[in-house]
Amino acid sequence: MAEYIPLELPENPRLAQNIIHFARALRRAGLPIGPGRVIDAIRAVEAAGFSDRMDFYWTLHACFVNRPEHRVIYAQVFRLYWRDPRYLEHMMSMMLPAVRGVQEEKLAQSGEKRAAQALLGDEMPDIPEGEQEEDGTEIEVDASMTISTEEKLKSLDFEQMSTEEVAQAKRMLARLTLPVKPFASRRSIAAKRGLRTDYRKTMRNALRQGGEIHSISHAKPRLRWPNLVVLCDISGSMSQYSRMVLHFLHAVANEKGAGWAKVHAFTFGTRLTNITRHLATRDVDAALKSAGAEAQDWEGGTRIGDCIHEFNRDWSRRVMGQGAVVLLITDGLDRGEPADLAHEMQRLQLSSRRLIWLNPLLRWDEFAPKASGIRTMLPLVDSFRAGHSIQSLEDLAAVISSHDDAGEKARLMSLL
Repeated sequence: MAEYIPLELPENPRLAQNIIHFARALRRAGLPIGPGRVIDAIRAVEAAGFSDRMDFYWTLHACFVNRPEHRVIYAQVFRLYWRDPRYLEHMMSMMLPAVRGVQEEKLAQSGEKRAAQALLGDEMPDIPEGEQEEDGTEIEVDASMTISTEEKLKSLDFEQMSTEEVAQAKRMLARLTLPVKPFASRRSIAAKRGLRTDYRKTMRNALRQGGEIHSISHAKPRLRWPNLVVLCDISGSMSQYSRMVLHFLHAVANEKGAGWAKVHAFTFGTRLTNITRHLATRDVDAALKSAGAEAQDWEGGTRIGDCIHEFNRDWSRRVMGQGAVVLLITDGLDRGEPADLAHEMQRLQLSSRRLIWLNPLLRWDEFAPKASGIRTMLPLVDSFRAGHSIQSLEDLAAVISSHDDAGEKARLMSLL
């Protein structure tokens, strides 16, 4: 075990106390921070100094952050604790209940609500009696018939969830299923009342009877289940959504009797990574931890065309040969050449039984296909649906076997 040299601090070490309080806030927000890291952070700040904000930010970042998914939470807690002079008022406005009027409430940024809960805690600040209106009218609201907590959570955006809401949403996602109907293959099986006449079997039976045909054999198509292939974007703009979707896919991959022959999962950002074997682990935390260690491009850039090209070249024939259904989960914000992206998307569509695109940007009512990547990909998918909440994943489960469902594709194609 490492031995630390005695640390010389001033008589009133306020900076050290602030770092300790900051570490407690990060721990409440979900970061695994123990006393050893707090000591390392204090010593690192002593060595690096406290003269530059960015140096201070990255010094504490190096001590407290060791996973890609913790970067956003760290940035929000740091901004609210060290940088924003009115962070308390801002957090109280997010935590306290409010009545929405004509002006629409501004949504919190990624990880902001979680950071607010970590700093303020579960107890709400009391309003002083002197600031309350003496002649105010007391309004009683009967909340007995209001919507339940789970119903509210279903429609809540993954990006706007607090730490407690994320944990509850993960438990709800673990209970979801993605059932699929079997389809008729070209192979057939014997059936007494089949619609097909099995001539080969009829003639084989006749040869055993001296060439006389005593009965006609029938057959029906053999039913089989398709494969599910998931291509999940893990770039910076998709990080929170991809984590929640991977929790959902883990439940689908480990659900017995759901109907899928096999579930293949791939992540992509700047490169393609096959995480299928990691999702086979029964424990969801261990599965996603190993998958995160395998995929080194979390919260990086986005090269959709190059990654789909790599999938078509290396994996398409291995996993798409049985009439697979493909789920493409991305926001479509690609920086590559539109012509290359269109070519690879066309190959992917022709190789799949159905190509369903889940885009979290559809949570906006005024969403329009303006980005070049979205305009290129939209005509080459069979269905275009939202993928930002639990409710959107439940809607996907209800229509995934329907060949007539196109989601929002027709409406958005009219805007091109």
